[in-house]
Formats: sequence, structure tokens, C-alpha cells
Amino acid sequence: MLPNLLLALFAAFVVSELATLVTTLYLHRTLSHRALALSPGVTAACRVLTWITTGIRPRQWVAVHRKHHAYTDVEGDPHSPVLLGVPAVQFGNVALYRRVAKDEQVVTRYARDLPPDAWDRVFFDHALFGLAIGIAILCLLFGLWLGLLAAAVHTVVYLMMSAAINALGHAYGYQSNPNTAHNLRWLAWLTVGEGLHNNHHAAPTSARFSFEAGEIDPGWWVVRLLQRTGRAVVRHDGPVLKVAS
Repeated sequence: MLPNLLLALFAAFVVSELATLVTTLYLHRTLSHRALALSPGVTAACRVLTWITTGIRPRQWVAVHRKHHAYTDVEGDPHSPVLLGVPAVQFGNVALYRRVAKDEQVVTRYARDLPPDAWDRVFFDHALFGLAIGIAILCLLFGLWLGLLAAAVHTVVYLMMSAAINALGHAYGYQSNPNTAHNLRWLAWLTVGEGLHNNHHAAPTSARFSFEAGEIDPGWWVVRLLQRTGRAVVRHDGPVLKVAS
């Protein structure tokens, strides 16, 4: 029983990391900022994985994130710890996200380039259906109760890591660039590079978040692998250098 329990918990962490990877690769770097373009096959895989591991509607996620960049740490930011406090964002990020994601005017304004297609209408807009498939896969692998436990642990881990990017990433760490976000190298390891949040706000359209020695962006490793195998085209991969006049 104990080995199966440990295996289920390990699987929950792996699924959370996979969901975080798809979030940063597809929802964030590709859709939100157009930092890269993915091949049709990789795009299809990302859409399915997003659906069964998170239930997120991409256009809603993109709209919330783009609004965050438009109003970073000022009135209008959907989830600023500067305005709301770190605990409110760390533990209430889901509610803060949903409040903006359900606003059709916000989604239309900030994600007008991502209208729903036939696949969205039939499959990907039905979050509970996708999540049920993901949970069913875990239950088939580990049995009913361990599968449900793995699904619950995955949910908590994924949501807490996502919240930490917004909460801790705008409150703690070092700032190499003049913006209100912060870099946390340990968080970057857990969130596939997203913890380098100060770097990201300095160059939002960069597919790479690591700019200095010692900064690690595992998501960039995946981007480079896809690029080298012809499955991704990178727009640019570093900060925009300002030329002195």
C-alpha cells in the first residue's frame, strides 16, 4: 500500500509539473506574448494537456495575464500583492482569476485574437469534461482512491505554484530590471522558469526568462529542443537592448 501511495503522490507532482510546463510554454510564452510559434502537432498536444490537467480556457487565461501586464501592481491588476497583500493572492488567486476570466468584456478586449473555434465549442470549453478525463486516467493507473488523492494533490500543488508566481514574484527576491516584479531562482526551478518574473516583465516577448549567470529557466530548455527539432519558431530570446542616442 505504501509504495503505491508514494507512487501516486509522485505522479501527482509530475502531472503538476507537466501542467506548469504547458502553462508557461503554451498559455504564457506562445499565446499571451507571441514569443514563439508552435507547430500544429505541439499546439494540439498542448491544448489537450491544458484541458485535462487544468480545465483552463486559454483565451481567458491570456486575457487575465495581458490585463496584469497592462496594469501591473496598480489599480486594475487582477492579482497584485502590492495592492491586496501576499496572503490574499497566494491563497485567493483562483477567485481573483475567475473574477476577471468570467468578465466577457475583459476577455473580448484582451484576447480578441483568440476567438473560440469548433474544437473549443465541442471539447475545450467544457472544463469539467476535460478534468474528468484527467482524473479518470489517474484512477485507471492507481485505482479509485489513490487516483482521486493524486488528482487532489495535483490540483493543490498546481494552484499554489501558479499563485506563488503572482504573490511571491511581486513581493520577494531580487530585481535586475526596473519594474515591480522580482526574481526568485528557487521558484523558477519549481515553475519551469516562471519564478524569473522580473526578467519576464522586463522583456515580455522573450521566449527565454534567464538573462544572467546562475539563472535557470527549464522552460527555455524545452523551447530550444522544440526549436532544434523544427517544432517551434522563436520570435526572440532575450532582453531588448537599448541603443544610446
